[in-house]
Amino acid sequence: MDTLRARKARSALTVLGIVIGVTSVISVAAIIDGLNGFVKARIASVGSRLFIVTRMPFGSNPFHLSQKVRMRRFLQFEDAAFLREAFPAVAYATVFADKINIGLGNSSSQNDIRYGKEQVQGFFLRGVEPDLIKTIPQFAIARGRSITTEDLEHSRAVTILGAGIADNLFPQVDPIGKSVHLNGRPYDVIGVFERDGGLFGLPGVDQFVCIPFSNFHKNYPEVRDVLIAVSIRDEYDLNVARNDLEQAMRRRRRVPRNADDDFDIGDANFLAGLWDQITGALILLTGVISSIGLLVGGIGVMNIMLISVTERTQEIGLRKAVGATKFHIRAQFLFEAVVLSVSGGLLGILCGAIVAYTVRALIPSVPATLSVFWISTGVVISVGVGLFFGYYPATRAANLDPIVALRYE
Repeated sequence: MDTLRARKARSALTVLGIVIGVTSVISVAAIIDGLNGFVKARIASVGSRLFIVTRMPFGSNPFHLSQKVRMRRFLQFEDAAFLREAFPAVAYATVFADKINIGLGNSSSQNDIRYGKEQVQGFFLRGVEPDLIKTIPQFAIARGRSITTEDLEHSRAVTILGAGIADNLFPQVDPIGKSVHLNGRPYDVIGVFERDGGLFGLPGVDQFVCIPFSNFHKNYPEVRDVLIAVSIRDEYDLNVARNDLEQAMRRRRRVPRNADDDFDIGDANFLAGLWDQITGALILLTGVISSIGLLVGGIGVMNIMLISVTERTQEIGLRKAVGATKFHIRAQFLFEAVVLSVSGGLLGILCGAIVAYTVRALIPSVPATLSVFWISTGVVISVGVGLFFGYYPATRAANLDPIVALRYE
């Protein structure tokens, strides 16, 4: 310890690489850990036991698909009722359809909703059934009521607004019971959804306006793409349920035995898959940067220890002359190497924690969380670097001949 303190500047520069490496590991790990919990909660809000049956892959760009896929037959309103009757694993099956914005630069192609002088454009208009909220928990009602069977049967002009849209249209008043003009038609506001800003750039419930499916079909007959949301009962295995759902849809649509499906089944796991791809690339990049930092730091530790062995050759010879064994000399220099690397590791953990919590404070949507696991990992990495890069200098010191060492300089 006296030797390290006597060479403060050299010791500080030696541990700098380890500090950089451990800081990058700890800060990125804390951010990813926090986001993992956040993403899992969001996926659960979408519905972890939810399948979406679509004509084309959900969320895909039709212009990037083959003509065979684009020419698939449309799903029908009656398909949901068929699944409820023929598929015992189904808790709920409900249809919905979306009117999306074809071109954001063209006002005539955008959905438009107005109240007094307030106006919102560019949102998603969705026609739904009463079971939507039971099937997709993300569409939970914060105020007012949901769409009922009576609304559906009578094609009532009622609507539920996303929280973001409600805030813009009704900044000072309660929207429940007010009448708005939706694409030029009057609708009564019966509810407002819970806040949901979306994930990975996908639209959240805040950007949705929902109306009864029957009213949607009557006013927008040109929208022929129907989607089916299917919620699976808790006691059923999801993999088995997915296979049964596929077979039921093939029977319903009379798909030949050897033919490919003319529909697609998606689930909330596509978000998890997307997140895994993002974090996988981020972890790989961080690993490369951290490895470079740790390599530089390790080489620095080895370098300073070799210099220390050279500078203290007479001391080594004296210790051996009074009875020190190779084990004692090796342990002494290994300890010095570990002290250097652990000091860098602890500083790296501290810096990583500061970075993580600074990110959390400045960007609340990135809930960085520093776990005991990653703190322990930082300590283990730093100890490992000290042992690995300190072993050669320590062994070199231990193998010095005591007579030659005593005569050195």
